[in-house]
Amino acid sequence: MKTFFLLAGFGLSTLAVRAQATGPLVVAADGSGQFRTVQAAIDAAPSQSAVPVVIQLKKGTYHEKVTVPTLKTHLVLRGDDAAGTIITYDDHVGIKDLTTPASYSVLVQANDFTAENVTFENAAGYKAGQAVALNVEGDRAIFRHCRMVGNQDVLLLATGGSRQYYRDCYIEGTTDFIFGASTGVFDHCVIKSKKNSFVTAASTPAEQPYGLVFLDCKLVADTALAKKVYLGRPWRPNAKVVYINCELGSHLVPAGWDNWKNPENEKTAYFAEYHSTGPGARPTARVPWSHQLTAKEAKEYNLKNIFSGKEPWVVKK
Repeated sequence: MKTFFLLAGFGLSTLAVRAQATGPLVVAADGSGQFRTVQAAIDAAPSQSAVPVVIQLKKGTYHEKVTVPTLKTHLVLRGDDAAGTIITYDDHVGIKDLTTPASYSVLVQANDFTAENVTFENAAGYKAGQAVALNVEGDRAIFRHCRMVGNQDVLLLATGGSRQYYRDCYIEGTTDFIFGASTGVFDHCVIKSKKNSFVTAASTPAEQPYGLVFLDCKLVADTALAKKVYLGRPWRPNAKVVYINCELGSHLVPAGWDNWKNPENEKTAYFAEYHSTGPGARPTARVPWSHQLTAKEAKEYNLKNIFSGKEPWVVKK
Protein backbone atom coordinates (compact mmCIF):
# COMPACT_ATOMS: atom_id res chain seq x y z
CA MET A 1 0.00 0.00 0.00
CA LYS A 2 1.31 3.42 -0.92
CA THR A 3 1.37 6.16 1.65
CA PHE A 4 1.56 9.93 1.36
CA PHE A 5 3.74 11.96 3.70
CA LEU A 6 4.39 15.63 4.26
CA LEU A 7 8.10 16.19 4.79
CA ALA A 8 8.01 18.91 7.41
CA GLY A 9 11.43 20.04 8.53
CA PHE A 10 13.12 19.37 5.18
CA GLY A 11 12.16 22.63 3.46
CA LEU A 12 9.23 20.88 1.75
CA SER A 13 6.45 21.75 4.18
CA THR A 14 4.02 22.47 1.33
CA LEU A 15 4.96 19.57 -0.90
CA ALA A 16 3.43 16.12 -0.47
CA VAL A 17 5.65 13.39 -1.86
CA ARG A 18 4.99 9.72 -2.40
CA ALA A 19 7.38 7.67 -0.32
CA GLN A 20 7.82 3.93 -0.62
CA ALA A 21 8.63 2.15 2.60
CA THR A 22 11.97 0.38 2.80
CA GLY A 23 12.33 -3.13 4.16
CA PRO A 24 10.62 -4.73 5.83
CA LEU A 25 13.01 -5.88 8.51
CA VAL A 26 11.36 -9.00 9.93
CA VAL A 27 11.44 -9.83 13.63
CA ALA A 28 10.36 -13.25 14.93
CA ALA A 29 10.96 -14.56 18.43
CA ASP A 30 11.15 -18.12 17.07
CA GLY A 31 14.09 -17.30 14.82
CA SER A 32 12.19 -17.43 11.52
CA GLY A 33 12.88 -13.75 10.77
CA GLN A 34 15.98 -11.67 10.24
CA PHE A 35 16.05 -10.71 13.93
CA ARG A 36 14.94 -12.32 17.17
CA THR A 37 14.51 -9.06 19.08
CA VAL A 38 12.80 -5.78 18.36
CA GLN A 39 15.82 -3.81 19.53
CA ALA A 40 18.14 -5.63 17.12
CA ALA A 41 15.95 -4.62 14.18
CA ILE A 42 15.77 -1.00 15.37
CA ASP A 43 19.54 -0.91 15.73
CA ALA A 44 19.93 -2.27 12.19
CA ALA A 45 17.56 0.26 10.62
CA PRO A 46 19.16 3.21 8.80
CA SER A 47 19.58 6.41 10.77
CA GLN A 48 18.02 9.73 9.80
CA SER A 49 15.81 8.13 7.17
CA ALA A 50 13.48 10.52 5.33
CA VAL A 51 11.21 7.66 4.16
CA PRO A 52 9.44 4.94 6.15
CA VAL A 53 11.50 1.99 7.34
CA VAL A 54 9.20 -0.92 8.13
CA ILE A 55 9.94 -3.35 10.95
CA GLN A 56 7.52 -6.28 10.73
CA LEU A 57 6.88 -8.07 14.02
CA LYS A 58 5.65 -11.62 13.76
CA LYS A 59 3.22 -12.86 16.38
CA GLY A 60 4.89 -13.52 19.69
CA THR A 61 5.84 -12.03 23.03
CA TYR A 62 9.02 -9.95 23.04
CA HIS A 63 10.26 -9.58 26.61
CA GLU A 64 12.68 -6.68 26.26
CA LYS A 65 13.17 -3.04 27.14
CA VAL A 66 13.14 -1.21 23.82
CA THR A 67 14.43 2.22 22.80
CA VAL A 68 13.89 3.98 19.48
CA PRO A 69 16.80 6.49 19.52
CA THR A 70 16.53 10.02 18.19
CA LEU A 71 18.34 9.24 14.92
CA LYS A 72 16.01 6.37 13.96
CA THR A 73 13.44 8.58 12.23
CA HIS A 74 10.46 7.34 10.20
CA LEU A 75 10.38 3.84 11.71
CA VAL A 76 7.15 1.89 11.21
CA LEU A 77 6.69 -0.89 13.78
CA ARG A 78 4.01 -3.17 12.37
CA GLY A 79 2.68 -6.24 14.12
CA ASP A 80 0.61 -9.06 12.70
CA ASP A 81 -2.15 -8.25 15.18
CA ALA A 82 -2.13 -6.35 18.45
CA ALA A 83 -3.45 -9.10 20.71
CA GLY A 84 -0.79 -11.56 19.59
CA THR A 85 2.16 -9.21 19.08
CA ILE A 86 3.36 -8.01 22.48
CA ILE A 87 6.38 -6.03 23.64
CA THR A 88 6.55 -6.35 27.41
CA TYR A 89 8.84 -5.57 30.32
CA ASP A 90 8.35 -5.22 34.06
CA ASP A 91 10.43 -2.29 35.31
CA HIS A 92 8.80 0.03 37.82
CA VAL A 93 9.58 2.78 40.29
CA GLY A 94 11.14 1.26 43.38
CA ILE A 95 13.67 -0.97 41.66
CA LYS A 96 17.09 0.05 40.38
CA ASP A 97 16.39 3.65 41.50
CA LEU A 98 14.21 4.12 38.43
CA THR A 99 12.23 7.29 37.91
CA THR A 100 8.75 7.08 36.41
CA PRO A 101 9.87 7.99 32.83
CA ALA A 102 12.72 5.45 33.01
CA SER A 103 10.38 2.60 33.98
CA TYR A 104 9.20 2.28 30.36
CA SER A 105 8.94 -0.94 28.38
CA VAL A 106 9.24 1.03 25.13
CA LEU A 107 10.76 4.51 24.72
CA VAL A 108 10.30 6.46 21.49
CA GLN A 109 12.76 9.35 21.17
CA ALA A 110 12.76 9.67 17.37
CA ASN A 111 10.40 11.83 15.33
CA ASP A 112 7.94 10.43 12.77
CA PHE A 113 7.46 7.07 14.47
CA THR A 114 4.49 4.87 13.59
CA ALA A 115 3.22 1.70 15.26
CA GLU A 116 0.39 -0.52 14.07
CA ASN A 117 -1.11 -3.69 15.56
CA VAL A 118 1.26 -3.89 18.54
CA THR A 119 0.67 -4.27 22.29
CA PHE A 120 2.92 -2.20 24.56
CA GLU A 121 2.79 -3.71 28.03
CA ASN A 122 4.28 -3.10 31.44
CA ALA A 123 3.83 -6.32 33.39
CA ALA A 124 5.13 -5.04 36.73
CA GLY A 125 1.86 -5.84 38.45
CA TYR A 126 -1.09 -4.21 40.15
CA LYS A 127 0.80 -3.11 43.28
CA ALA A 128 4.08 -2.06 41.68
CA GLY A 129 3.37 1.67 41.56
CA GLN A 130 4.41 3.77 38.57
CA ALA A 131 5.28 1.48 35.68
CA VAL A 132 5.24 2.95 32.17
CA ALA A 133 4.45 0.75 29.19
CA LEU A 134 5.08 3.38 26.49
CA ASN A 135 7.03 6.63 26.82
CA VAL A 136 6.86 8.85 23.73
CA GLU A 137 9.19 11.85 23.49
CA GLY A 138 9.37 12.31 19.71
CA ASP A 139 7.24 14.55 17.52
CA ARG A 140 4.66 13.39 14.96
CA ALA A 141 4.10 9.93 16.47
CA ILE A 142 1.24 7.78 15.21
CA PHE A 143 -0.29 4.69 16.80
CA ARG A 144 -3.02 2.70 15.05
CA HIS A 145 -4.81 -0.39 16.32
CA CYS A 146 -2.37 -0.65 19.21
CA ARG A 147 -2.84 -1.65 22.84
CA MET A 148 -1.18 0.05 25.81
CA VAL A 149 -1.70 -2.01 28.94
CA GLY A 150 -0.49 -1.94 32.51
CA ASN A 151 -1.53 -0.34 35.76
CA GLN A 152 -0.32 3.03 37.07
CA ASP A 153 1.17 5.55 34.59
CA VAL A 154 0.84 3.36 31.49
CA LEU A 155 1.17 5.88 28.64
CA LEU A 156 3.50 8.87 29.00
CA LEU A 157 3.16 11.60 26.38
CA ALA A 158 6.37 13.01 27.63
CA THR A 159 7.42 16.18 25.87
CA GLY A 160 5.85 19.59 25.68
CA GLY A 161 5.56 20.63 22.05
CA SER A 162 5.50 17.10 20.66
CA ARG A 163 2.41 15.88 18.81
CA GLN A 164 1.00 12.38 19.01
CA TYR A 165 -1.98 10.69 17.36
CA TYR A 166 -3.70 7.52 18.59
CA ARG A 167 -6.37 5.97 16.36
CA ASP A 168 -8.49 2.89 17.21
CA CYS A 169 -6.27 2.06 20.18
CA TYR A 170 -7.07 0.30 23.46
CA ILE A 171 -5.56 1.77 26.62
CA GLU A 172 -6.06 0.34 30.11
CA GLY A 173 -4.69 1.13 33.53
CA THR A 174 -5.39 2.15 37.10
CA THR A 175 -4.12 5.60 38.14
CA ASP A 176 -3.16 8.54 35.88
CA PHE A 177 -2.62 6.00 33.14
CA ILE A 178 -2.64 8.58 30.33
CA PHE A 179 -0.37 11.43 31.38
CA GLY A 180 2.19 14.00 30.31
CA ALA A 181 2.93 17.28 28.57
CA SER A 182 2.51 16.52 24.85
CA THR A 183 -0.38 17.38 22.59
CA GLY A 184 -2.10 14.04 22.11
CA VAL A 185 -5.23 13.14 20.16
CA PHE A 186 -7.09 9.92 20.96
CA ASP A 187 -9.44 9.18 18.07
CA HIS A 188 -12.04 6.38 18.41
CA CYS A 189 -10.10 4.73 21.22
CA VAL A 190 -11.31 2.52 24.08
CA ILE A 191 -10.10 3.67 27.50
CA LYS A 192 -10.50 1.14 30.34
CA SER A 193 -10.13 1.95 34.05
CA LYS A 194 -9.17 -0.94 36.33
CA LYS A 195 -9.72 0.69 39.74
CA ASN A 196 -11.18 3.75 41.45
CA SER A 197 -8.81 6.51 40.39
CA PHE A 198 -8.05 8.97 37.58
CA VAL A 199 -7.88 8.46 33.82
CA THR A 200 -5.61 11.40 32.93
CA ALA A 201 -2.91 13.49 34.56
CA ALA A 202 -1.87 16.16 32.09
CA SER A 203 1.12 18.44 32.59
CA THR A 204 0.48 20.71 29.62
CA PRO A 205 2.85 23.71 29.42
CA ALA A 206 1.08 27.05 29.90
CA GLU A 207 2.01 28.28 26.41
CA GLN A 208 0.73 25.13 24.66
CA PRO A 209 -2.84 25.56 23.33
CA TYR A 210 -3.82 21.88 23.39
CA GLY A 211 -3.10 19.02 25.74
CA LEU A 212 -4.92 15.67 25.71
CA VAL A 213 -7.92 15.52 23.38
CA PHE A 214 -10.31 12.57 23.19
CA LEU A 215 -12.49 12.35 20.07
CA ASP A 216 -15.31 9.80 19.80
CA CYS A 217 -13.76 7.58 22.46
CA LYS A 218 -15.43 5.05 24.73
CA LEU A 219 -14.57 5.00 28.44
CA VAL A 220 -15.24 1.64 30.08
CA ALA A 221 -14.29 -0.02 33.36
CA ASP A 222 -13.72 -3.17 35.31
CA THR A 223 -16.99 -2.64 37.14
CA ALA A 224 -15.96 -4.83 40.08
CA LEU A 225 -13.07 -2.54 41.02
CA ALA A 226 -13.67 0.74 39.20
CA LYS A 227 -16.88 2.42 40.31
CA LYS A 228 -15.56 5.89 41.16
CA VAL A 229 -13.28 7.22 38.43
CA TYR A 230 -12.45 10.81 37.49
CA LEU A 231 -11.87 12.01 33.94
CA GLY A 232 -8.65 13.66 35.05
CA ARG A 233 -6.62 15.72 37.46
CA PRO A 234 -3.89 18.29 36.82
CA TRP A 235 -0.37 16.94 37.22
CA ARG A 236 0.77 20.51 36.53
CA PRO A 237 -1.29 23.70 37.00
CA ASN A 238 -2.01 24.37 33.30
CA ALA A 239 -3.21 20.89 32.43
CA LYS A 240 -5.55 20.76 29.42
CA VAL A 241 -7.86 17.80 28.77
CA VAL A 242 -10.94 17.78 26.52
CA TYR A 243 -13.44 15.00 25.72
CA ILE A 244 -15.59 15.45 22.59
CA ASN A 245 -18.42 13.10 21.57
CA CYS A 246 -17.25 10.45 24.01
CA GLU A 247 -19.31 7.65 25.54
CA LEU A 248 -18.82 7.63 29.31
CA GLY A 249 -19.57 4.60 31.46
CA SER A 250 -21.29 4.63 34.84
CA HIS A 251 -17.93 4.41 36.60
CA LEU A 252 -17.31 8.14 36.00
CA VAL A 253 -18.16 10.24 39.05
CA PRO A 254 -20.69 13.06 38.54
CA ALA A 255 -18.10 15.73 39.48
CA GLY A 256 -15.93 14.52 36.61
CA TRP A 257 -12.70 16.26 37.56
CA ASP A 258 -10.37 16.60 40.55
CA ASN A 259 -8.05 19.47 41.51
CA TRP A 260 -5.29 17.23 42.95
CA LYS A 261 -5.92 18.62 46.44
CA ASN A 262 -4.99 22.12 45.32
CA PRO A 263 -7.77 24.68 44.75
CA GLU A 264 -5.29 26.95 42.97
CA ASN A 265 -5.26 24.46 40.07
CA GLU A 266 -8.91 25.32 39.45
CA LYS A 267 -7.81 28.74 38.19
CA THR A 268 -5.35 27.44 35.61
CA ALA A 269 -6.35 23.94 34.48
CA TYR A 270 -8.65 23.65 31.47
CA PHE A 271 -10.92 20.61 31.60
CA ALA A 272 -13.82 20.43 29.16
CA GLU A 273 -16.39 18.22 27.43
CA TYR A 274 -18.74 18.40 24.50
CA HIS A 275 -21.69 16.12 23.82
CA SER A 276 -20.71 13.37 26.25
CA THR A 277 -23.11 10.43 26.19
CA GLY A 278 -23.77 7.38 28.33
CA PRO A 279 -24.51 7.01 32.05
CA GLY A 280 -21.33 8.89 33.00
CA ALA A 281 -22.37 12.00 31.10
CA ARG A 282 -23.57 14.36 33.81
CA PRO A 283 -22.86 17.91 32.57
CA THR A 284 -24.91 19.71 35.23
CA ALA A 285 -23.14 17.81 38.02
CA ARG A 286 -19.59 18.59 36.92
CA VAL A 287 -17.29 20.72 39.08
CA PRO A 288 -18.08 24.39 38.40
CA TRP A 289 -14.56 25.20 37.23
CA SER A 290 -14.77 22.75 34.30
CA HIS A 291 -16.28 23.64 30.93
CA GLN A 292 -19.05 22.42 28.64
CA LEU A 293 -18.10 23.51 25.13
CA THR A 294 -20.49 25.09 22.68
CA ALA A 295 -20.84 23.58 19.22
CA LYS A 296 -18.74 26.40 17.81
CA GLU A 297 -16.00 25.83 20.38
CA ALA A 298 -16.03 22.07 19.75
CA LYS A 299 -15.44 22.59 16.02
CA GLU A 300 -12.07 24.13 16.86
CA TYR A 301 -10.93 20.71 18.06
CA ASN A 302 -9.99 19.34 14.65
CA LEU A 303 -6.64 17.84 13.68
CA LYS A 304 -5.47 20.87 11.73
CA ASN A 305 -5.97 23.20 14.67
CA ILE A 306 -4.79 20.81 17.35
CA PHE A 307 -1.61 19.99 15.46
CA SER A 308 -0.78 23.63 14.71
CA GLY A 309 -1.88 23.59 11.09
CA LYS A 310 0.41 20.64 10.30
CA GLU A 311 -2.02 17.77 10.47
CA PRO A 312 -0.99 16.14 7.13
CA TRP A 313 1.81 14.25 8.90
CA VAL A 314 -1.02 12.05 10.11
CA VAL A 315 -0.66 9.46 7.39
CA LYS A 316 -3.40 9.25 4.79
CA LYS A 317 -4.25 5.75 3.53
